[in-house]
Amino acid sequence: METRTERDSMGPIEVPKAAWWGAQTERSRQNFKIGGEKMPPELLQALVLVKKMAAIANQRTGKLEAEKALAIQEAADLLLQGENWQEFPLVVWQTGSGTQSNMNTNEVLAYLASQKDLAVHPNDDVNMSQSSNDVFPTAIHLAGTLAIEKKLLPALHEMIGILEELEEVNQDVIKIGRTHLQDATPVTFGQEISGWRAALEHNENMLINSLAELRQLAIGGTAVGTGLNASKAYEEAFIDALKEETGIHFLSEANKFHALANRDAVVFVSGALKSLAANAMKMANDIRWLASGPRSGLGEITIPANEPGSSIMPGKVNPTQCEALAMVAVQVMGNDTAIGIAASQGNFELNVYLPLIAFDLLQSIRLLTDALQSFSENCLKGLRVNQERMAELVEQSLMLVTSLNSHIGYDKGAEIAKKAYNEGTTLKAAALTLGYVTEEEYDAWVRPEKMIGERANDYL
Repeated sequence: METRTERDSMGPIEVPKAAWWGAQTERSRQNFKIGGEKMPPELLQALVLVKKMAAIANQRTGKLEAEKALAIQEAADLLLQGENWQEFPLVVWQTGSGTQSNMNTNEVLAYLASQKDLAVHPNDDVNMSQSSNDVFPTAIHLAGTLAIEKKLLPALHEMIGILEELEEVNQDVIKIGRTHLQDATPVTFGQEISGWRAALEHNENMLINSLAELRQLAIGGTAVGTGLNASKAYEEAFIDALKEETGIHFLSEANKFHALANRDAVVFVSGALKSLAANAMKMANDIRWLASGPRSGLGEITIPANEPGSSIMPGKVNPTQCEALAMVAVQVMGNDTAIGIAASQGNFELNVYLPLIAFDLLQSIRLLTDALQSFSENCLKGLRVNQERMAELVEQSLMLVTSLNSHIGYDKGAEIAKKAYNEGTTLKAAALTLGYVTEEEYDAWVRPEKMIGERANDYL
């Protein structure tokens, strides 16, 4: 492999000739051959965006000459519009401040900006008014905000819309309710779906509320939170430029010591993601239970048969979208645990678990976005109801006896249910045999359609 010689404060080092990165990136590439997890593209994009905004802010405040500032901006746009992330070869498992990825970004932008007969320095120019210690937390918050607002929330909103349609179509389809995995009193399938829909709407609100914290940025704090080498005017110009670029109302964190050392905003967001994962898994599990069968399970609904389910059993189809969504939920929960532990490890003026926090946060957002989209498209849109089966299970349920409580009392109702179960008869037959009700009374009082929603009040 052909190389070229690059130099940094530690001396010369050989770098691949075609690479856009420089000496500090190469040292990290050689010294941290740990795992294969690279910095997420969302984070790299955010780092590049931070550098572009810094160049604009430094120019606006008169600190960076216009020609260099424009060259850095154009280099940043080239990266943001292209697919050159191979020029960012560093793994997650590096310095905990993310310094080496910050320098990777500085070096690549300096290399590109210097192609126009300019001497653009990665530290003096691209990293002007910055430190890795405020850049990397800013990039985490920026990447997380953009991924949630632009990708996850739209995917979640689409799923809520599909559930609303299913809820409306099935609002009068009566089925048996279940608690403790045992028969309970009737509900409509629309009501059951409404529980899934409302849960996701709560998650939507949680995510939106958590973004208020994530939109507060550490930029301007530089090395330890004092803002050394960065002016207040630069900080304000950066925030203004970022609003212009993204259309999102970002803020400068008021206390930079907190902004550098604490990752509580990410913990808050991750908690909202975990809550979404929990509700998504609950829905996925409900759906695969309801679709179990086709002949030996509940069989109340059918879901799309997307692919063969067995390598040995012909014709078998499995609830694969439910399984995928559930596995994603477990990964998100694991990521949340890692983020919480990592965020607790801020020492003095800096948290040094930043690459791990960034990787896990962005993986959770990406996985949930993809899984919700896949589940909506490949499962929910093709969900169909087996009304015959639902009606059959309602008719067989012993819990319809609950409707007799206010007429004959709990104890007699329990006696009727146990007799019907032990003798394999219907509730009606058991009730008439015991003589607790007449046939006319039973038919008037045991009516599943009056046991759902507000109509259930008829039994009070």
